[in-house]
Amino acid sequence: MKTVYLNESTLPTQIWNNAAQLDNIPVINTQSLVPEGARAVVIAPHPGDEVVMCGGLLQLLSTLGHPLQLISITDGSASHPGSQQWSEKRLSVFRPQESVEAVRRLGLPMHSLKWIRGGFTDNALAEREQQLSHYIARYLRPGDVVFSTWREDGIADHDAVGRAAARAAAIVGVAYHELPVWAWHWPMREQGMIPWHRARKVRLDTWTIARKSHATHAYASQLDGEPAIGIPPLLPKALLERIRLPYEIVFV
Repeated sequence: MKTVYLNESTLPTQIWNNAAQLDNIPVINTQSLVPEGARAVVIAPHPGDEVVMCGGLLQLLSTLGHPLQLISITDGSASHPGSQQWSEKRLSVFRPQESVEAVRRLGLPMHSLKWIRGGFTDNALAEREQQLSHYIARYLRPGDVVFSTWREDGIADHDAVGRAAARAAAIVGVAYHELPVWAWHWPMREQGMIPWHRARKVRLDTWTIARKSHATHAYASQLDGEPAIGIPPLLPKALLERIRLPYEIVFV
């Protein structure tokens, strides 16, 4: 699936707000996903992906007292190629700060949260997929439950991290689940490519949704594009609207 930037004209035809299958996805409770006492490991290709893909689930797990570990594969500094306002040098400092603020807004326990920063380069993860698998595996331990982006999400870095995380989980022998992020914004004609039989719905209450939305808005560098050099907002309005849905969907 080719990555397509979102715009208002494509909004009515996206999977997330039109697919009838969404209403029929079985609900799964948090305890079924992550057994009592198990550690949840969330692997994000770029800063912000952890909030967009499972900011609600992270809150639920934290409330239940599960140990949490986040692994940010890149620092997101190459998100605005050619930009003077958001140069790689500035973003290498700014985006980690945004991440800290976003996690604070989610209400996660910063004092006990384990957070690994990979330092890999954006937009080049597929070339280092094998190395990435071994890197991730180093931080996993028996009994973990691992979450990352779907291997067919439609963005090269998301797909590569999904494959690498799945391989790392297999190496260590732990449970692995995938979360689609950009796939929900594919055109409706692509809905047959979604593995609906694997989809499970995690319900979120009003306050959990509000904290997730508030956390997403911590990524100021991603909210405004630069039309003059052809860079659209990397967190467009359609995505910000979607994350206010009262559930998150996991492929099990």
